[in-house]
Amino acid sequence: MNINIILAGVGGQGILSIATIIGNTAVKQGLFLKQAEVHGMSQRGGDVQSHLRLSDKEIAADLIPMGKADIIISVEPMEALRYLPMLKPDGWVITNTNPFINIPNYPDMQALMDRIDKLPHKIAADADKIAKDLGSARSSNMVILGAATPFLQLEMKDIEKTIHDTFISKGQNIVDVNIKCLHAGRELAEKK
Repeated sequence: MNINIILAGVGGQGILSIATIIGNTAVKQGLFLKQAEVHGMSQRGGDVQSHLRLSDKEIAADLIPMGKADIIISVEPMEALRYLPMLKPDGWVITNTNPFINIPNYPDMQALMDRIDKLPHKIAADADKIAKDLGSARSSNMVILGAATPFLQLEMKDIEKTIHDTFISKGQNIVDVNIKCLHAGRELAEKK
C-alpha cells in the first residue's frame, strides 16, 4: 500500500489539522509516514500545502514527484487546481467549492468550477455550508477529510479516535461536531 497525498488550502482553513489527523491515524495503524509541509505566506490567508506519503513499507523521500499524487485534498477550489500537475492520471481531487478570496485577481468562479467539473475523478462540495448546517462552520475541513476517507485505506474508527484525541482539549461538543462533519463528507464520497 502506497498513498501519496497533496493537501492544499489557505492558512487558517485547517489543512494542517487534516494532515495531523491522517498522519496520526496512519501511525496508529502501523504505517510508515513521511510529511513535508510547504507553506506559502506564513500567515492566515497565505497558501499552504503539505505532501503526505503513507505506506506499509519504508518511504525514501518526503516530497511527492510530479504526476505521482494519488489524491489532492483541498479546502479551497483554486488551490486544488494549482496542484493538478502533481496528480496521477487516475488520481482523485477532493475539494471544497466555497472559495477563500484572498487575492485581488482571484479567478472567475465559474471558470474554476467548469475546470473542476471536467476532472474525471473528483468530489466537490460546499463543505462550508455542510459544516455550518451541522453546527460548526469551522469544521468544513473535517467534511473534506470525510470525503477523502474512502481513498485513504485508513479505518474510520481510528480516524474518529484521532479526531477525539486531537480536539478533546476543546471539549466534547467540538469532538462531536467534527465527527459529524467527517461522516457527512464520507456520505458525499459514497454517493459518487
